[in-house]
Amino acid sequence: MDATQLVREYLLLGLRFDRLVEGFVDAYTGDPLLRRQVANEPRPEPAALAARARELRAELPGAELSEDRRRFLDAHLVALECSGRKLAGEDVPFVAEVESYFQVRITPGDPDLYREAHAELERLLPGDGALADRLAAFRARDEVPPEKLESCVLALSSALRDRVRGQYGLPAEETVEYQVVTDKPWSGFNYYLGDYRSRVAINADLGHRMANLPHLVAHESYPGHHTEHCRKEAGLVGKQGQAEQTIFLVNTPQCLMAEGLADLGLHAVVGAGWGPWTAEIMGDLGLRMEGELAERMEQAMGKLLGVRQDAALLLHDRGADPDEVVAHLCRWLLVDERRARQMLRFLSDPLWRAYTTTYVEGYRLLRAWLEARPSGEPLGERYRRLLDEPLVPAVVREELAAAVSPLATGLA
Repeated sequence: MDATQLVREYLLLGLRFDRLVEGFVDAYTGDPLLRRQVANEPRPEPAALAARARELRAELPGAELSEDRRRFLDAHLVALECSGRKLAGEDVPFVAEVESYFQVRITPGDPDLYREAHAELERLLPGDGALADRLAAFRARDEVPPEKLESCVLALSSALRDRVRGQYGLPAEETVEYQVVTDKPWSGFNYYLGDYRSRVAINADLGHRMANLPHLVAHESYPGHHTEHCRKEAGLVGKQGQAEQTIFLVNTPQCLMAEGLADLGLHAVVGAGWGPWTAEIMGDLGLRMEGELAERMEQAMGKLLGVRQDAALLLHDRGADPDEVVAHLCRWLLVDERRARQMLRFLSDPLWRAYTTTYVEGYRLLRAWLEARPSGEPLGERYRRLLDEPLVPAVVREELAAAVSPLATGLA
């Protein structure tokens, strides 16, 4: 099978999964004839899709593909095979499922690290009463009035877009439309429509905070998902003809890379001082934000990154009762039961149950890789590779190991 045919079969395979699970294809900007072909086919059998993924993997060595394309397709076919097996009713252990999807093997977090975070928050929020109550009071002061949510999102989007355009460049015709929605299991979602256009939905149910909004807008739009889609559509697809990049599939290594780079977006384009930077924008809208304190608080909360992944392990690996999972989230994340049950909703969703790992391990892996960049290489240039190249977690991990090894040798 030649490379063109193999990639075509990969696209058909991904589109067929969407016939079984609505939303499995997160974005598709390829040949519409392929989508129509799949829509007119009989509903596929999951086991047949898993078998087809194995067959295409076996064909990869004979296809004339560059090494980066071969590794990309191989990783994604492994993930699709696992999805097919799961949908066929096969009992795949949760940790193995996550590893097949995202090329990472997850383990429980360290409660001592969580206690350190709580101690830091105690110092940042002195006063009487339980820490959870003091944190809730701070979050209440930081909450965006519902009637100002859209204007805050648009102001942050404009400011971040200007920075991204100056640093990375974007197609002249790119655009993002924002919608405020309700009753969703997530806080925000990017629907990439192709031709450099995105629709970003913001879930109003969660009660967004000023300290959270710049991360959310950076994540979904600039320089996160929208920017990545635009640059890969223009570069990998438009200039290099890598048609496999016209489809974005849930529960594949693409997701870990995309969520990791998106979560690092504010770090890449604003960096230290993002709190006061955001406070100035909020001030122009008549809102008062404790920018410096918010930034220090978010830094401390970063040590709690693994708590949600712990919750997924409790639920799906250890068979814990949902109430136990809610209690775990409330204890360590210092959130109320309503917020914890919203998190549980996401963790329990059949399509998204493993997805929390993309945020946790994606951030950890890519943050370490960014910090291990060669001496003299600007952070922005290193980040550009995430936007422009078809990297997968295994490749990033190999590069990180190669960068760290000489340092370790030199210190020995």
